[in-house]
Amino acid sequence: MKQEETELSIIIVNYNGKDYLKDCLGSISKCCTVSHEVILVDNASSDGSQEYIKENFPKVVLIENTENSGFAKANNIGVEKSIGKNILLLNNDTILLDTIDPLLKEVAPNDIGAITIKMLNGDKQFIAPYGKFPTPLNLIKLANLNEKREELRTGNFTKEKYAVDWVTGSFLLLKRKDWDLVRGLDEDYFMYVEDVDFSKKLQKRGKKILFYANYSYIHFVGFNPKREIKLIEGYKIYARKHFSRLGNLMAQLMLSFNLFIKAYVKKTL
Repeated sequence: MKQEETELSIIIVNYNGKDYLKDCLGSISKCCTVSHEVILVDNASSDGSQEYIKENFPKVVLIENTENSGFAKANNIGVEKSIGKNILLLNNDTILLDTIDPLLKEVAPNDIGAITIKMLNGDKQFIAPYGKFPTPLNLIKLANLNEKREELRTGNFTKEKYAVDWVTGSFLLLKRKDWDLVRGLDEDYFMYVEDVDFSKKLQKRGKKILFYANYSYIHFVGFNPKREIKLIEGYKIYARKHFSRLGNLMAQLMLSFNLFIKAYVKKTL
């Protein structure tokens, strides 16, 4: 398929996610009817994911990494091999619920940088797929980065779309030229916060980041006690990249205090 004929390249990073792949890839077939390709970058899974794709989804372009290269680098590898005019980063543990074709027109204007849609957990409860950019002081508590606007906080939406600071990388739609503009995801992030960094770079270049409430997908996000630790590690990298020297120093102190409190609470439980 020639590049000018391919509207969308869907990039999926997989690491031992075999159990999710059937539903994820099946939902793409149902919810994407424009010309598209699916590229799955496997980060050296040990659960038979690669063999499963080869046997059951031969049209999927499979890239087999020899090591777990992380979320950012694996997506960059996938995009580099892709040919579509638009790019959709999609997590392996997701199920699309609505036709996403109309979103390609929404992301087309030059001032639109990236789009995400409504995220639901496995019980179809709303989870915010966006947030506020951090400041040095509010990193003392990661909950400070949540949206404060009532509709965006509760999920009781009255509008079709909202401008937000950053959107999650589990469903991230944008034009290839904007991906190239910021040179993809920053590989200094192994996992977590690379999407915040990416959105920040787009906004610095005058691009809008939008959330669309009329389209949904399921993301099987479960509780991971190590997630907040990894988030803090990611925000330490973000602070070094986006804050002044003084701002970075303050942010590192806030994040270190954040870690200290978490360790203290865990010890006293």
